[in-house]
Amino acid sequence: MTEGLRLLMTLDAVGGVWRYAMDLAGALRPEGVETVFLGFGPRPTDAQQAEAARLGTLDWTDAPLDWLVGDAGALSEVPTLVAQAARRHGADLLHLNLPTHAAGLDTDRPVLVVSHSCVTTWFRAVRGTGLPPGWEWQGDLNAQGLARADAIVAPSHAHAAALHACYGPVPRLRVVPNATAAPLGETKGEPFVIASGRWWDEGKNGALLDEAAENTNLPIHLLGPTHGPNGATFAARHALPRGELPHAEAVALMRRAGIFCSPSLYEPFGLAVAEAARMALPLVLSDIPTFRELWSDAAVFVPPRDPERLAATLDALACDPTERRRLGEAAQARSRRFTPEAQAAAMLRLYADLVPQPVTQR
Repeated sequence: MTEGLRLLMTLDAVGGVWRYAMDLAGALRPEGVETVFLGFGPRPTDAQQAEAARLGTLDWTDAPLDWLVGDAGALSEVPTLVAQAARRHGADLLHLNLPTHAAGLDTDRPVLVVSHSCVTTWFRAVRGTGLPPGWEWQGDLNAQGLARADAIVAPSHAHAAALHACYGPVPRLRVVPNATAAPLGETKGEPFVIASGRWWDEGKNGALLDEAAENTNLPIHLLGPTHGPNGATFAARHALPRGELPHAEAVALMRRAGIFCSPSLYEPFGLAVAEAARMALPLVLSDIPTFRELWSDAAVFVPPRDPERLAATLDALACDPTERRRLGEAAQARSRRFTPEAQAAAMLRLYADLVPQPVTQR
């Protein structure tokens, strides 16, 4: 029973964790769960702050994100900040969206950790290597956080398998798919391809799309940032960068497109794909375990390092409206599995296991 539960949820304003946290908190609220957001890293925009205020309480720290620092010492205050916030806000349960937030944490509250991604699994998928020299502390902190957690969640079985491969057996690990609150819609099917991602992240594989754009008959539009907070950049030569558009403009552009493409080398879930599927966009996805798991029979899969194959696939699909319609309908039907309500129901079951006694309504 979770009526009256007060949740302390860590988040950042840089990547997909913000959208995850907002959508989940919105779905938990009607179930009597109150969310306090504890933020790390670059500060949120005014619009983000207003969104969080509508759904709960926002408490921002000055502590950095683990992937934006050079050593573990820069994160030494994090466990204290989390424990203090739990006491200050009277949290019943800690929902930590970075495993490193649990490393060294001293609290009597139950701790649930979600692994949305990590540098260890990123290097394994993108570079085919272990962590480079000087990065070992990242893996150590993640391992400590996973060991400290009372429950661990991964957004796909593929990412769960990657965690096992990188960290060894991970007990108490459960899979709860991510979700999207994007409304169901219908694409206008105009002759262009849309893709969405943090293109400065090598794992999003923007270089493949850019190479394919040189050979395909369709223009390829790239939604999302090309400069990252870690100094990484991506410069397109053939694709058309559209940058970070306001949400309404980005959705409007996606709904005009004829095809959605994600060539990612690394995706623990892939929120942009789910959003596109809600709009009945036909999906062309890289052939990686996550996408096979989530979108098998509802997408076309291409090798993630073959730009010629990708260009040919896009051109062939552009000439086949019947197949585009079939794929769009299949993707939209599959997307109904990934709703905030379904995610919230699964998380509530986990919360109830961790907080077995009924929580008094405040």
